[in-house]
Amino acid sequence: MSDYYEILGVARNATKDEIKKAYRKLAHKHHPDKTKGDDKKFKELNEAYEILYDDKKRADYDTYGKTFAGGAGAGAGGYSQGPGDFDFGDFASRGGQGFEFDFGDIFENFFTGGQGGRRTRAKRGADIAVDLSISFEDSIFGTERKILLSKVSYCSVCKGSGAEPNSEMEKCPACQGAGKIHESRRSIFGAVSSFRECAKCSGKGTIPVKKCSACSGHGVSKKNEEITVKVPPGIRDGEAISLTGMGEAVAGGTAGDLYVKFSVGKHPVFRREGLNLIMDLDVKMSEALLGAEKDIMTLDGLIKLKVPAGINSGEVLAARGRGVPQGHGLTGARGRGDLLIKTIIRTPRKISKKAKDLIEELKKEGI
Repeated sequence: MSDYYEILGVARNATKDEIKKAYRKLAHKHHPDKTKGDDKKFKELNEAYEILYDDKKRADYDTYGKTFAGGAGAGAGGYSQGPGDFDFGDFASRGGQGFEFDFGDIFENFFTGGQGGRRTRAKRGADIAVDLSISFEDSIFGTERKILLSKVSYCSVCKGSGAEPNSEMEKCPACQGAGKIHESRRSIFGAVSSFRECAKCSGKGTIPVKKCSACSGHGVSKKNEEITVKVPPGIRDGEAISLTGMGEAVAGGTAGDLYVKFSVGKHPVFRREGLNLIMDLDVKMSEALLGAEKDIMTLDGLIKLKVPAGINSGEVLAARGRGVPQGHGLTGARGRGDLLIKTIIRTPRKISKKAKDLIEELKKEGI
């Protein structure tokens, strides 16, 4: 037999709070009513907790160790009459008084309270997450994209009911329409009641008189489904949107959600800063000195940009309303940001003799 401290995974000098916390965590994990529960492990945990949580029994156990009468083990509840003895039968006859055990901690993840008894929580299908690559332009103005998913969906014939169209539903004979099965069994605590979802009707309480021929009465089936994703204007790289009810379907419950995360491609000219778009513009020295009008291709099309005379390299010119549309993630915001054009004056590496002569004349003028 394992050491009680090892069973609960606590040190020999553990406090009562540490023992209680460890017990509740492990009891929740190994409870027999769970899918991967372990009845034997659960009983060992109960025995270890009962001994170590009681100061006197723990002191006797630390001194004398664990002995069993008649060759009975922990599962039989035959703890010896002697130092630190404990009679599980006596515990049951007392209704478990003096033993701190909160069934709510174990069942809180399976049931919610309700008048007239307990009821199982509504089932929900699994969520799905996908990545979607879009162009820089589509991230600015928005678009629609279609994606093909292979997932569990509601049957298109019976719409998830599991019944053949125009077929009636009848009360489930297994649970008598309750949607859950009540079970009661004896344990070291006495009678323990539990509820589980009825497997025959999947918790709905009714079953079809005639099962749907398309899904064999399951109400769901795995298939390829084309989904239209509306990409909102102004979406950022790494942002995600959720499509309610577009995830995995589940019989007798609600479908999960679909989460779409966007990966935005880079643009060879533009980059984004908040609601503004940034670009660089090469300006000749003569254009910087005398001014010029240049054709600029924006995301909306061609515009004329006036470069003022005497502009310095690094100065920024703005094309109002040519940036990112407002509205995505901004309450009540409308309009657009700006296109900010950073001027870069390029100095030629080679110039002709005529150009040198002209520059010398400019020097004389103090330019």
